[in-house]
Amino acid sequence: MPSLKIAVVIFEDIKRDSGRVYRALITAEELIEAGEDVTVVFDGSGTESLAAVLDPDSRLHTLFERIRPHVRGACKHCARSHRVADVTEAAGIALLSEYKQHASLPALVREGYTVLTF
Repeated sequence: MPSLKIAVVIFEDIKRDSGRVYRALITAEELIEAGEDVTVVFDGSGTESLAAVLDPDSRLHTLFERIRPHVRGACKHCARSHRVADVTEAAGIALLSEYKQHASLPALVREGYTVLTF
């Protein structure tokens, strides 16, 4: 039984800081491998990172695929604003719109998740 509930929220644009995006994904993987309850959300410019790692040619694609079952989704408003909503939906990733077309971080807290932001 998991002892931790962790939400990894990725705001970083991979073009700006790929190391930070890598750190988010590898942290999620480490927690998943330890049997923890992990959910991953892409928000803000992080929606562009999601579109990038969905590309099989991305060096982070394989890592992303390993954590993919734990991806809750991407902020709907942000994915549209960053013009990656179509790619996100085509990949079967949910567009989250719990609060005014945005992903709700308070909802994660109410569900008992500790939120880690990258």
